[in-house]
Amino acid sequence: MTVEIAVLRQRIQGLDAEAYAAEIEARLPEADVRVAQTPQEEREALETATIATGLDIDREMLEDAANLELFACVFAGTEHLPMEALAEHGVTVTNASGVHAPNIAEHVLGGILMFARDFPTAWRRKERREWRAFETHELQGSTVTVVGLGAIGNAVLERLEPFGVDTIGLRYSPEKGGPADEIGGLSDTDCYDAFARSDYVVIATPLTEGTEGLIDAEALQTMPADSVLVNIARGKVVETDALVHELQRNALRGAVLDVTDPEPLPADHELWKLDNVFLTPHSAGFTPKYWERRADILAENVDRAEQSGSFQDLENQVVP
Repeated sequence: MTVEIAVLRQRIQGLDAEAYAAEIEARLPEADVRVAQTPQEEREALETATIATGLDIDREMLEDAANLELFACVFAGTEHLPMEALAEHGVTVTNASGVHAPNIAEHVLGGILMFARDFPTAWRRKERREWRAFETHELQGSTVTVVGLGAIGNAVLERLEPFGVDTIGLRYSPEKGGPADEIGGLSDTDCYDAFARSDYVVIATPLTEGTEGLIDAEALQTMPADSVLVNIARGKVVETDALVHELQRNALRGAVLDVTDPEPLPADHELWKLDNVFLTPHSAGFTPKYWERRADILAENVDRAEQSGSFQDLENQVVP
């Protein structure tokens, strides 16, 4: 099967589309890979392309994309895509799930260890040239709950295994299991039971109607006062006002937030003022290996399509 791949205009984490195209060409030397630099070049490339890959695709462009069979989104989330229009045109959609797993898992471990060993206090005293001991914790023997057992949640649990912690995994379908000591669902009963026993709660679930506001005032009040919340999912999974309230009254040890609601976080927001909050600007997913991993998924799916003669049952295929 000869495929024509249109690499649409995009720039992620300082990495441009040309670098992505080069990774695709290295894996699929027989493919015709075209990089679109302008809106006009995008329209022209889509007129004949079998596959398009990028951040987004315009609904109107689909009208002339007669040969298009696959849109390989370079984001893990696809809620911004015109999914109905893509389905109407018979275009299969895949996402970038798993691309971020190693680096985001490392970010989570870094945040947990930072609070366990209280590195912020050490840094402040180092800046003041103050040689004075301070209290710390041990990660070993702690209980860590991970909400969401997709690629990222599983990667977090796998990296926690050598630290001698007890782990709880919560997911929509607990019958699927996962690499945790205990598995539960996302019901209030399962969540509250897990949160009440947790030293660290890691949010790694997609944002859906069911998970929006999942970490609300009740959930936060269920967590022990010495616990830490880590959110690398989406800001709206956590009710921000409730979190600020608990942090201000020291009802939580702290929070590691790579995502917030609102986002970007306004400069005068209360979260910036709290010493027990570690904030990063939605950057846990940054990795120099982004295009390599994304191209691996695309190459695997081209191989599957060649074997089956169909762009169905693909890796990371998104069901509308």
